[in-house]
Amino acid sequence: MLEHAKPDQLVELVLPFLWVAISDGRAPANICVDACLTLRNTYGQLGVRAGLLPVTVAIRKKDGTGTLYGSLTPTWTGTSWNGHCALVLPDSESLVDPTIEQFDEVRKIGMGPMVGEVTMSTHENGSMVESGTHVAMQRADLTLTYTAAGPEAVASILEHPEAITHTDGHRRTGMNTASLTLAALRAEGVRERAMPAPHPRLHALLEAVGEAPYAADEAQDMRFRLPDQSGQE
Repeated sequence: MLEHAKPDQLVELVLPFLWVAISDGRAPANICVDACLTLRNTYGQLGVRAGLLPVTVAIRKKDGTGTLYGSLTPTWTGTSWNGHCALVLPDSESLVDPTIEQFDEVRKIGMGPMVGEVTMSTHENGSMVESGTHVAMQRADLTLTYTAAGPEAVASILEHPEAITHTDGHRRTGMNTASLTLAALRAEGVRERAMPAPHPRLHALLEAVGEAPYAADEAQDMRFRLPDQSGQE
């Protein structure tokens, strides 16, 4: 992805794949809400607008059989949200589904997160995608059809105590993921492709960290070790 993604799509595509690589083996598969709340923070740190997009996703095989996941009117059962969530990136008109491989039939193909185009909404209620919008994508012999839920479904996430309780954790993890993204994007042969991306904040951060080394501190937060005015780190 770092080698072949177009500059204007580089950040949008790299982040969900990086999140999967970081969380692989250390997090359950069905954590779409946590993944999206974390990545929303990560995108924001790098200057990319991102919003939650609760959806249903119908996964159909060539023979027409398939399964519908998620709900247009999702609810909570204890600490579990009974729905499916993706992200929408309005500036690039993209849908990002970082946890699509929680579904067995998609995981068997082994191509990672799903990223595709979506039509933006012009409604005045603040929603980025109109309720009921369909987005069809192909993965191998599977057809994935996403249907956007309404703003009430977004509120069911953001206003729930479970999400509110973990707000700081999602922000912290999002910032750490952003730091690792910067480290990846400043690599030789990649930085030159990242700088034309239409994200001024990303440019400023890449300039700020330069070639400074980075490491995790005692709290396991990523720190770039920059010199101060006296030359101390």
